[in-house]
Amino acid sequence: MELKTERLSLRPLAESDAKDLAAINADPEVMRYIGSGAPRTPEQTEALCAKAAAHWDEHGWGAFAVSERATGDLVGLGILATPSFLPEILPATEVGWRIARGRWGRGYAPEAARAVVGFAFGDLGLDRVVSCVHAENAASVRVAEKLGMALERETVVPGLDVPCRVYELRA
Repeated sequence: MELKTERLSLRPLAESDAKDLAAINADPEVMRYIGSGAPRTPEQTEALCAKAAAHWDEHGWGAFAVSERATGDLVGLGILATPSFLPEILPATEVGWRIARGRWGRGYAPEAARAVVGFAFGDLGLDRVVSCVHAENAASVRVAEKLGMALERETVVPGLDVPCRVYELRA
């Protein structure tokens, strides 16, 4: 399974991606608005990759490794997940994105996210996706808006007290 855009290639995240993804996940600026905002250790990234690979095996969808087609470099993630951290919106499927700081400002996040949305609506037949964005993350708010998503609600992530905006897109 591979998705291609003009500049990017997306494929299921694998355990072998842990080393390259660890550098992205260790960057405090990349992780600032994700979960608790703490950078991830290499061990946490290895666990994430193993869990993502198992999810793909079991369900046929999940997190995508995003690479530049021109270089083959891993530049981030395109995410399709169940946002269990926000029970009030369940059942739902979330589209997310995480791009290496050195690649910010190139339009990779909306390009990757559009491919993930296309997969969700096309291959999976979903009729609705959401994106849960930290209220202070202006760049991700812009990505959600570029995808045509509409603000569905503002809330707080339980246990983290993080302000969250839930954006919605229907097929």
